[in-house]
Amino acid sequence: MKGDAVRGHLDALLLAALEQGPLHGYAIITAVQQRSGGALELRTGTMYPALNRLERLGLLRSDWQSVGERRRRCYELTDAGRRSLAEERTAWRELTAAIGAVLDPAPAPRPAT
Repeated sequence: MKGDAVRGHLDALLLAALEQGPLHGYAIITAVQQRSGGALELRTGTMYPALNRLERLGLLRSDWQSVGERRRRCYELTDAGRRSLAEERTAWRELTAAIGAVLDPAPAPRPAT
């Protein structure tokens, strides 16, 4: 799927990937890819600036965790992030319903004879 497909929806994708609990960057990429059936691939150069922005907005928090000798930053939703995700889902449903009504309209009812 084209990279443009996620433009405008990246924040919602990141928030949704973190809904079940904290993840580090690569795990977020993997979660989005798996949940989309491989159709969506996030690039690190796009994802990390978005994660940092969401953290500055108070929608995420992060901390460093050690795994063996490696350290990685794990991200998790805040309460504000959960509320924002709920709002994003509502907006998404409204948008897809409106677009669906235009692209795949229901057939007009036939007049009674």
